Amino acid sequence: MQHNTHKSAGWTLISTVSLFFAAASFGVSLLSAAPASGADTFKAKCAACHGPDGSGSTAMGQKMKVHDLRSPDVQKQTDDELTAIITNGKPPMPAYGKTLTPAEIHQIVVYLRSIAAKS
Repeated sequence: MQHNTHKSAGWTLISTVSLFFAAASFGVSLLSAAPASGADTFKAKCAACHGPDGSGSTAMGQKMKVHDLRSPDVQKQTDDELTAIITNGKPPMPAYGKTLTPAEIHQIVVYLRSIAAKS
């Protein structure tokens, strides 16, 4: 009987260790799939109109008369206000609430603050 108990305990230890490494491996894969930075998301979704520097000095931005995102008028808005604009859109800007996660939108707002500091 003891032999079976020892064998069972051994299998339990092996199962626990295997489960630990599987969970750790899953965690590593989640880290490698972390969301793109605010700069990357901005470049992919916003720069065509707002320009890579946020100035709005692109052909499309000038045509649509987009705001310079570095300007005091934009920067005085709260993070919640900027989040709402990105999420819900503001003509002529489309809404991104269905295509970006709240975390991605937050990262864009953080990025907008950083480009204002650079100008």
